[in-house]
Amino acid sequence: MRPFHDTRHRQSFSAGDYLGRHLSRNLINGGILTFAYLFLLGPILFVALASFDYGQRAYVVFPPEHFTLDAYRNIPFKYYQALWFSVKVAVACTVMACLIGIPASLGLVRSSLRYKSFLLALLRVPLQIPGVVAGLAFLQAYYAIGATTGWYATGTFWGLAIAHTFAATPFVIGTLVALLQRFDDSLEEAALVLGASAWGTFKQITLPVLKPGLFTGALYAFMISFTDVPIGVFLTGADHVTFPVEIFNAMQFDFEPTILAVSTVVTVLSLACVLLVQRMVGLDVFVKTGGAD
Repeated sequence: MRPFHDTRHRQSFSAGDYLGRHLSRNLINGGILTFAYLFLLGPILFVALASFDYGQRAYVVFPPEHFTLDAYRNIPFKYYQALWFSVKVAVACTVMACLIGIPASLGLVRSSLRYKSFLLALLRVPLQIPGVVAGLAFLQAYYAIGATTGWYATGTFWGLAIAHTFAATPFVIGTLVALLQRFDDSLEEAALVLGASAWGTFKQITLPVLKPGLFTGALYAFMISFTDVPIGVFLTGADHVTFPVEIFNAMQFDFEPTILAVSTVVTVLSLACVLLVQRMVGLDVFVKTGGAD
């Protein structure tokens, strides 16, 4: 009977040891996850809570001494104007980046060029250029073009949109190339054999496959444009100022509690837009291209 009891003891010990290690692993993972959320969301919560303390002071009070909505009531209209202008520029930038990225990605992946890897690396060069350098380069280029043609793009809507497209297009190309390299070309060949036209094949077969990368790249392009400061500092004008540049200029001279309030409003609106896109498109679209670059 003794070996039987020893076997049960060993089995019981093994089960208890497994449960203990499983519990320890869950605690460690939970602690890491909690730290990550606090690290990422802590500054946002700090700004959001501090925005409810409104007073004539040149510094942030946290935790708030008293809660009030005065900062939200006194948000200057210029911030809303700059926000709307940033949204329009970001939308134009996203559309142009997609219009450039789709044919460029198809050409890179499906062409028989010998130096495709070099061309792909060349298209990613804007990712390596600091925003300040890119902004200064576009400023000088716009002045040179203006001196020749009489049209100065500095301080205009399209001048900003074109410069932002330069910085955002590599993200669209990267996500689309990653998908096209795993695409089964036999699907398009089958559609053509069955009588589909080239445009019909692209619309019914290729474009649905590209949709995850296209949505991801478009989202990246929109964020790059909407949050840009270095390029916008050089190219904004008196009547065309993006929201990040407006906030940057305001913080240079004086601190206003309304800056915290309008920043919180933008954060809430951005979260709402992401949730809306997730509901319309599906989270799996972004998961599929999570490693694409």
